[in-house]
Amino acid sequence: MIDIAAIIQGYAQGNFLMADENQRLAWYSSNRRALIPLDDRFRYPKSLRRLLNKNMFSVAINRDFLGVCLGCANRPTTWISPELIEIYLELNKAGWAYSFETWLDGQLAGGILGIVIRGAFIGESMFYNVPNASKVAMVKLVAHLRKQGFVLFDAQLQNPHLERFGAYVVSHKEYLQLLAKALAKPCTFLVDEKELNSL
Repeated sequence: MIDIAAIIQGYAQGNFLMADENQRLAWYSSNRRALIPLDDRFRYPKSLRRLLNKNMFSVAINRDFLGVCLGCANRPTTWISPELIEIYLELNKAGWAYSFETWLDGQLAGGILGIVIRGAFIGESMFYNVPNASKVAMVKLVAHLRKQGFVLFDAQLQNPHLERFGAYVVSHKEYLQLLAKALAKPCTFLVDEKELNSL
């Protein structure tokens, strides 16, 4: 049986779950924690701005949560094991895990998987089936988090893709301070799709 309370407590203490190459699940933390800025440090390429202006994609929350989990796990090397997907599904049912999705012509185009604890969005993974779909999801998600008053968008580990959006790195001590501020602020993540697509 999955102990949801213990898992949420683990995330609230600054840790995150990952499976190793042998599919063994364990808790991890990092002294180089990557954050996506929710202020004017957030940026994205001009080419993406042109794409956003075309309004090709619509966005949704939890319309296909399992599809996003499977999309994030579908790569040659993945830390999202079948056991971890089961945990995400239980967290989703309990109102802790969410998928922020982009859709094109009625098909799931991409998305971001995350855990929401009060004013913190802890990004677990992202994927795309359609070029730029996950980038659009990132821009729309930041707009959504800003509107809902979120304090923290945790991306866990830095990479060149995230750096293009202004992602920056903080120490574990700094992260815990920011996380404490986020956990002190109640925020609502789930909203009506009509409201979501007005961003």
